[in-house]
Amino acid sequence: MKKDQFILSVLVSNIFSVLNRVSGLFARRGFNIDSLSVGETDDPKFSRMTIVATGDDYVKNQIVQQLRKLHDIQSVVLLDENSSVLREHVLIKLNYSNKKDIDAFVESFKANAVFSTKDTIIIEIVDDQSVVENFIENAKKFGILEMCRAGALALAK
Repeated sequence: MKKDQFILSVLVSNIFSVLNRVSGLFARRGFNIDSLSVGETDDPKFSRMTIVATGDDYVKNQIVQQLRKLHDIQSVVLLDENSSVLREHVLIKLNYSNKKDIDAFVESFKANAVFSTKDTIIIEIVDDQSVVENFIENAKKFGILEMCRAGALALAK
C-alpha cells in the first residue's frame, strides 16, 4: 500500500442510502476515498464495505469515529496491512499484435486471459496492490486499450 493509506472494513445494514451516507461523510469533511468496494455478506441483512483512504493518524481516527456514529453501521474495523489479506481485481484490454510476448507476460504475473480476438486480449489479474500496479505499468508497453479496476477487498487474517 502507499504511504499513509489505510483500510477500513465496515459492516453495514443492507439497506438503501447507507452507501450515500458513508460517501457523504467523506465528502463533507474533505476526505478522499481511494477505493471502495461493497457487497452483501453471507447474511443478506448486511453488506461489507472495504474502504481504502489516505490520511495521517488524525484523519484516520476522525473517519473511524465519524463512521461509528452513523445509523446502520454495525462495525468499523481499521485493518492492519500486515495482518490482513488485501486483493485488487483488474480487467485490462491490450493490443494483441505481439501474441507470444503477451502470453509470456500474462503467465509471468499468473494472470488469466479471459477473452481474445485476433486484435485484442482481455486479461484479468487479482493480487495485492503492488503486484497490480507493477502489472499495469508493464502492460503499457503492449498498448492498453481499456482498463477497469475494481476497488480493493480485504479481510483480517
